[in-house]
Amino acid sequence: MLHRAQRRPQFFYTTAPLPCPYLAGRTERKVVTELSGPEGEALHDRLSRAGFRRSHNIAYAPVCPGCQSCIPIRIVVDDFKPSRTHRRVLRANAEVVAQEVPARATAEQFALFQRYQRARHRDGDMAAMGFYDYRAMVEDTPITTMLIEFREAPDRLIGACLTDWLKDGLSAVYSYFEPDHAGRSLGTLAILHLVERARALGLPYVYLGYWVPQSAKMAYKAGFRPSEILTQGAWHPLRDGVPPMAALVPESVG
Repeated sequence: MLHRAQRRPQFFYTTAPLPCPYLAGRTERKVVTELSGPEGEALHDRLSRAGFRRSHNIAYAPVCPGCQSCIPIRIVVDDFKPSRTHRRVLRANAEVVAQEVPARATAEQFALFQRYQRARHRDGDMAAMGFYDYRAMVEDTPITTMLIEFREAPDRLIGACLTDWLKDGLSAVYSYFEPDHAGRSLGTLAILHLVERARALGLPYVYLGYWVPQSAKMAYKAGFRPSEILTQGAWHPLRDGVPPMAALVPESVG
């Protein structure tokens, strides 16, 4: 008699309500699960296609009561063409060199990360991170992960993007850059690089996380076309930057 090895059950948990980091006056809740063991990478692939994101060895997705403003979004690589704004960003950063390096934290990266957090997110939780917290963010992962470093002469680090490899694409986990160079749109440059890298690898998508149309700091993601959004359990083309009506439902009171 053949005995099949039993698969370990996967447990999902819901977090306690916290203030929403994107929309004032709303609360945030997440469903989370651990990514570990030999099945961790395959699970991460499946969950990414279902709209989950990764932090350390945890996959999460928003389950906020009465609100569906966080919309998973991914760029369709084969059909993507840089806009006029994107071409301008590429010209402005023509001398910047992108280099893929292993997911290993360095003092140089952390110094840049600190400058970015203090300039852009001074009141956020990440601004208080020490080097060991940063190293955990970069290295504590069961997933195939890399860092893309962006450097300008003479070998100065001005940006970095923590990136996961998926079977069907690349996933931008977290980007940070030199705050003094805000006018150079280094965050946009990082996404454009991911698109070209995915194209070279024959991967169909670049996952950008959540598009939040009502949030100024998250609305930019709709500028990368063509892209798809996940609504009602399926991926659909994003048309004219107009979110589905479900995303505009206000949070219930009480």
